[in-house]
Amino acid sequence: MDAREQILGKLRGTQQPFADVPPIEDRRPMIPMEDLSPAERLRRFISEAEALGCFVYQVTPNEAIEQIMELLGGEKTVLSWDEAELPMDGLQGMLESLGVAVARHDDGDARVGITGITAALAATGSLIVESGAGRYRSTSLLPDVHIALMRAEQILPDLESWEEAQRRDGYPAFTQASNTTVISGPSKTADIAHQLVKGAHGPREVHVMILR
Repeated sequence: MDAREQILGKLRGTQQPFADVPPIEDRRPMIPMEDLSPAERLRRFISEAEALGCFVYQVTPNEAIEQIMELLGGEKTVLSWDEAELPMDGLQGMLESLGVAVARHDDGDARVGITGITAALAATGSLIVESGAGRYRSTSLLPDVHIALMRAEQILPDLESWEEAQRRDGYPAFTQASNTTVISGPSKTADIAHQLVKGAHGPREVHVMILR
């Protein structure tokens, strides 16, 4: 038996902590929401996301294209998830017809990245993004501007609701995705002299387009 196995054997043989604690039957959300209707989840998500500094739009696919072109500001390349991973059919073809090409997922010169989402959280205005095949992590983290396409049906009440769905389905966000990120507004920090700086570790702007 080598040193590694000796160490692992000792760890496995230790007493498990809190073994006598009964399971929690009535979990209380950190941010309670009395009204869980779809309309209230949508209203609350928009309010919370905007409070975090996101720009939120409720748009048709054609309006989404117009808004994306405006955000591109004449630039000819964009980062994007694969077409099959986006909640909008034909997006890349429409962009190409307007002279905008989808760059390699690791192209550091692209200023705008377009992704879908896994879920949105009404209570905090957060987006949950899972990376994997065709869902490049760099698309939401590398560019200065992140455009997240979603549908209202993807809005859950809170993080606890998402975790419960994950537990029920075997935690696919951790067993199948290569990376799972909870995005709450644009990247920002005030570590140095308490001066707020946006874009330190990710996008300076987050634009959420809720497709109708």
